[in-house]
Amino acid sequence: HLDKTMFGGPWTPNTGGRTLEGRIRNGEGRRAELGIPSADYAANLLRAMVAAGTSFVRSHIDIDPEVGLGGVAAVSEAAARLAGRVDVELVAFPQGGLLTRPGVPALLEAALADGVGTVGGLDPAGFDRDPAGQLDLLFDLAERHGAKIDVHLHDQGLLGAWEYELIIERTKALGMAGRVAISHAYAMGGLEPDHQRRFAEALADAGVAMITCAVGGAPVVPVRLMAETGARLAIGNDGIRDLWTPYGDGDMLRRINQVSFRDRLMSDPEIELALAAGTHGGAAVLGLDGYGLAVGCNADLFAVTASAPAEAVVSVPPRKLVVKRGAVVAHDGVLAD
Repeated sequence: HLDKTMFGGPWTPNTGGRTLEGRIRNGEGRRAELGIPSADYAANLLRAMVAAGTSFVRSHIDIDPEVGLGGVAAVSEAAARLAGRVDVELVAFPQGGLLTRPGVPALLEAALADGVGTVGGLDPAGFDRDPAGQLDLLFDLAERHGAKIDVHLHDQGLLGAWEYELIIERTKALGMAGRVAISHAYAMGGLEPDHQRRFAEALADAGVAMITCAVGGAPVVPVRLMAETGARLAIGNDGIRDLWTPYGDGDMLRRINQVSFRDRLMSDPEIELALAAGTHGGAAVLGLDGYGLAVGCNADLFAVTASAPAEAVVSVPPRKLVVKRGAVVAHDGVLAD
């Protein structure tokens, strides 16, 4: 959520409350007062992410009648400032509702026509209260624009599981394997083990990914099961230093640590599964070519002092060196000139 961040700005006490709708309305209501979306704040956060070893970012950008495509413009400007150091993919995201707010479908259409490559959704049942309607619209937009889909899905229990089924059905029917992701996916972490396995196998078969950030207090997507069944899993940050949360620093290695801790990954091989999700898993969701450490890859990497990958996840050591396509872009927490 680069468009929401106030990273590097004055400290702003959190006033969002604890409900989803309350946080949405608070965030929208204070945007003008706080000067967000801001290209400066977004660039501040991108710089911190680069220094921490991030080479590629997917960011959900709020689209609604009040802000229009202002967030797209601000984050695009920030990304341009960091060109050559980090690649940024935008998601046109209806944070305040898709079907419940007039004008939002047309704005999503405009964002995709303007070059945004991914369309997002939000709790098709729990928020919009029309899961088939929202998902049909999202898949139609994606199909017509050749876009990817990334749905924020906080709904838990059997409601969230049913929405997974609807997403899987549409992905298979439209041949969109590898282009659809479910972010947060809280329901997956709370299902009974046999149901978890059934859904993991179905996700793998359909080519639908899940993205987790191990938000405090919410169920975590089971890392070991996803790897065992071949279901695609990525790890990401949620909001960072914004009106939703005062926490976060953009350090993906620290986020991988959090996922490992929350999912009780203890052995080195288990911890390495989380590391794989936070690196290769994210690259797969983004559809990156030439990613990795094999000969012939693009040399997007960072170096740390650690005796083993699992130690790096547990210790979260400083990034001694960050390389983007073979060029040093940061070292010891400082961007290279």
